[in-house]
Amino acid sequence: MKEVRLTQRRKGAKKMKGEWITGLTENENATDVVDAAYSVHTTLGPGLLESVYEVALAHELRSRGHAVDRQVPIPIRYRDVVFEEGFRADLLVDGKVIVELKSVEQVSPVHKKQLLTHLRLADKRLGLLINFGEELIKNGISRVVNGLKE
Repeated sequence: MKEVRLTQRRKGAKKMKGEWITGLTENENATDVVDAAYSVHTTLGPGLLESVYEVALAHELRSRGHAVDRQVPIPIRYRDVVFEEGFRADLLVDGKVIVELKSVEQVSPVHKKQLLTHLRLADKRLGLLINFGEELIKNGISRVVNGLKE
């Protein structure tokens, strides 16, 4: 079994049922996601398929002690009917932060609106839209909030 190194912020983390429970806030999780995205982007560069970045980012975050789920189905309620698979979140980090990944030349404003809708439907407060198609990853990261206190 591979040993997971924990940073100082996660030294108090506990492992339960095979997943790390870190107790970090959404903002702390987001900081780690951004750092991990930078690492993935500098290693792989821009221009690959979204699925490549998804698997690499998930691996990077897990190696840092985060619980990461990929392609998470999020149910939606329409009137009195619940649809079990309204949409799929690319990544869900520590059960708190939705990460939507793109690998396009330019992110459209509708992508941010979609992420906000996903946050509302999933009852989450913070999401990150990361476009690995940018030459500089810092230009491809957008933070979207749904009632999160700064």
